[in-house]
Amino acid sequence: MRDLLSSDTVVIGVGNTILSDDGVGVHASRLLLADPRVPAGVTILDGGTLGLELLPYVSEASHVLFLDAVNSGEAPGARTRMTGKDLLGTSSGLSVHQLGVADLIAALALVSAKPQDIVVLGVQPANTDWGTSLSPAVEASLPWLVDAALAQLRLWREPIEAGESARRGTNIWPDTGGWIDGRGDDTMVMLKGYAHMVDFFTKKTWHHARHAIVRA
Repeated sequence: MRDLLSSDTVVIGVGNTILSDDGVGVHASRLLLADPRVPAGVTILDGGTLGLELLPYVSEASHVLFLDAVNSGEAPGARTRMTGKDLLGTSSGLSVHQLGVADLIAALALVSAKPQDIVVLGVQPANTDWGTSLSPAVEASLPWLVDAALAQLRLWREPIEAGESARRGTNIWPDTGGWIDGRGDDTMVMLKGYAHMVDFFTKKTWHHARHAIVRA
């Protein structure tokens, strides 16, 4: 427990795995638990539908990454990245547990003794009815969610200049609010602050806290 509460980088999968696509973030966190590419010292939590109950696990962290089903209003399987500030500034279209995440982020601003870098990676759900399986569109985006989480963890571990990355081989599409990967795939929605993820997406070939682990 001491290690979980003192970790500097925490990944939390959020959602309800018996509501189909709602649980995509939890599915991603469980895959990360078994992934040897996760950097040392990272805590991974299955946050389920918990909200403020997760506060002790993240209040001392410098970096917090949420994985979730995010209602971006796009096609099922659409991929989204936003910062904690972005989420707090979104007043509509949030799921119940996204509101819980927003409450948690707001609480962190009050109790954390140091600035925190908070990122939310999400996938647009197609179906949130009763069920334990992901829809085809969301299941197809699950590998992306895992790889994007790993990319974010690497960026936190080895910071790079966002401006320099943004100048390399990037396609800009004003109609979507940001850049799309090199295949012209319009299923990934950029909300804000995506420049420092360019290297990952241009090089990549695309194709509750009940469980936790700290990489040794």
